[in-house]
This record gives sequence, structure tokens and C-alpha cells, in this order.
Amino acid sequence: MTRRVLVEADGGSRGNPGDAAYGAVLKDAETGEVIAERGERIGVASNNVAEYSGLIAGLELYREHADGAELEVRMDSKLVVEQMAGNWKIKHPDMKQLAARASRLAPAGTRWTWVPRDRNQHADRLANQALDGPEGVVVGAAPEVTEPVAPVAPVAPVAPPRTPRPPWEQGDPTTIVLVRHGDTDHTAARTFSGSTGSDPSLNNHGRAQAQATAEWLAPLADHDLVMLSSPMQRTRQTADLLAARLGASYDLHEGLVEASFGAWEGLTYKEAVERDPEGFTAWLGDPTFRAGGTGDSMHGMRERMDRVRDTLREEHVGRTVLAVTHLTPIKMLLQGVLELPMDGLFRTEVMPASVTVLTWYPDGRGVVRLLNGLPGTASYLGASRIR
Repeated sequence: MTRRVLVEADGGSRGNPGDAAYGAVLKDAETGEVIAERGERIGVASNNVAEYSGLIAGLELYREHADGAELEVRMDSKLVVEQMAGNWKIKHPDMKQLAARASRLAPAGTRWTWVPRDRNQHADRLANQALDGPEGVVVGAAPEVTEPVAPVAPVAPVAPPRTPRPPWEQGDPTTIVLVRHGDTDHTAARTFSGSTGSDPSLNNHGRAQAQATAEWLAPLADHDLVMLSSPMQRTRQTADLLAARLGASYDLHEGLVEASFGAWEGLTYKEAVERDPEGFTAWLGDPTFRAGGTGDSMHGMRERMDRVRDTLREEHVGRTVLAVTHLTPIKMLLQGVLELPMDGLFRTEVMPASVTVLTWYPDGRGVVRLLNGLPGTASYLGASRIR
């Protein structure tokens, strides 16, 4: 019997909810040889239900063909992997039932690993074949390869849940004060204005917003402050006003730049929906879909902002970093702290010239200390409170 096996699983919904299917494949972990595979159309369902259905199908293949072997599960659904690993809570009742069924099938010691979408193509192909085929089922299809099967490369498993220590036992935290730029004419019109767009400047209202925020942030002048800004025009103009009030200087940081929105750059949200309804719907429902066809995906932005976060925490341990940036980078940092599914990003508000404060402790745990703060809404920013 094979000693170590892999389950690769995927699922998708065209419409979310819409016509849905899953794909699952069981492989020998040493050789990459396919032991069994399955794809099935499941009717109308959400992406998450389809993903969990693929996982369950893969675990059933494991029980049928390799019961007792060491098992690693690889999926491109961060939500499913983190929930099954015990790192994220499961709130939706339907997801709880599916996760409980998967847990009963998974052997003790199962490794749960997230992989990028391009490393899960086999399961994705099975799901699409099932969705598009007349029978709606794919069973035992031979893998489509033109070269000898190579051993499957190892991937780091998801870390086990942490047992956090009290903050006062961990040493000095690193705090990032995130300021979104003030209004531009594009902001007011809800126009896509990313890193590959026209780079508009602040309008008069935006400059007034930024000046008010600078006054509100004045207590930070007493801190050992590091100040950074995205290199785009509207963020530099906002940073100029903040720096002048705080008596600080700032450096440009490419990692803080806004996402690219591809072919949607310069279009309003309404125009983008009208011109590219399928693409816009896919972008809202699939975090690996590139905005406007060639822009950034949400997963890509999350990975970039994870790198920015890790760099800032490493370089500025125990300090306060003031970062002037954009809507998407701020939301991606929030998503990482709150461990939200990607669609949860659309349920948070980050207004122009608003302030969001995130703190990371030495054990890696992040907390949200302020979200979408605006001048006059709170007396939060006293020197003893911001750290």
C-alpha cells in the first residue's frame, strides 16, 4: 500500500451561488502518480460549498483507495484549509455541517496545505469538465500528461493553532497607523484608479481632509515615528501635509501602492459592471481572478501586503509606523488580522483620509485598534493610547 498520499481538491460556482461542481484527485505523494480522481456537478451552490464538496470527495477517495496512509490535503481555498486546520472559526451553519463531515473522514494527523491556484490545476480541470460535460460526472480519467510524472514538490503545511500569551508578556509591539489618501475627483466618482491608471491628484476637498487628519494625528509628533508613503501622487500630497504638521520626513515605499485594475482603470464601478459583467462578478467571487483581466487579484494583493507587513515588523520592532496608502492595501492588512474570507473585505468601510491602526505583537498576533477613524469621531490618539 502507498505509504503517503495527497488529496488535491477544488470547487467552483459560476454565479456564487450558481451552477457548481467539484474536482478531487488522490495521488501517490512520492511519485505524483494518480491513484483515483473524481469530478461532479452538484447543481446550484456557492463557491464555498463546492470547495468543501471537493474536499469531501477527495477524502472519500482516500478512504476507498489508501485508508491508513499518511495524508496531506492541498487546496487553493484559504478558507477551507484554515478552517479544517483549526485556525479559523466556522460560523455559517452549512459550512459547519460540511466541515464536520470532512473531519470524520480525515485521518488523525492530516496535513492541511494552501497552494496557489496554478498548483491546483488538476482538480480545477476535473471540476470544469464535470460542469461542462453532458453527464456532469468525471470518474477515473487518466491524467493529461505529455512527459513522465515528476515527484510532487513538498509544500509547507499550515501552522497549527497558536496559544497566545498575554500582550504584556511578549515585549514591545509594532504599530502601523494607516492613513488613506484624501479625495480626488476619481474618488468622488467611484472610479477605478489603480497603479496602472492616470494617477490623479488631490482635489481641494481632499487637501482639506488630509489637513484635518494631520491635525488629528498631531500627538504622534512625540513618538519615535517612522513615516512612509505610497509613491502615487495623491498619497505623496497627503503625506506632505501630514509630515509638515508632525515635523517629520517620509520615505516612499513601493509595497504601499494601490492595486492595478487592468482594463477597468479609469472606469466607474457602474461602467465596469456594464462593460464586463462576467469579469466583474468573477472578481467579486474569486480571489484569484485578476481585476480587469490583467490587473492584480485579491490573493496577489494579500500576498504582497503580507510581505510588506512582515518587512515592517522586522525592520521597526516596537516602533510606530505611519503609512500613507490606498484602499486595497489597507483592506488586505485588515483581512490578514481579522482572518476574514475575501468577500468580508466588502463589509468594511475605509473612507478617504481615514485612520486605521493595527498592532502586531512579537508572537505574530495582530489586533485592530482603530478602523476608519476620522477627525472628530473619537479622542483616541492620545500619546499613551497609540502604542
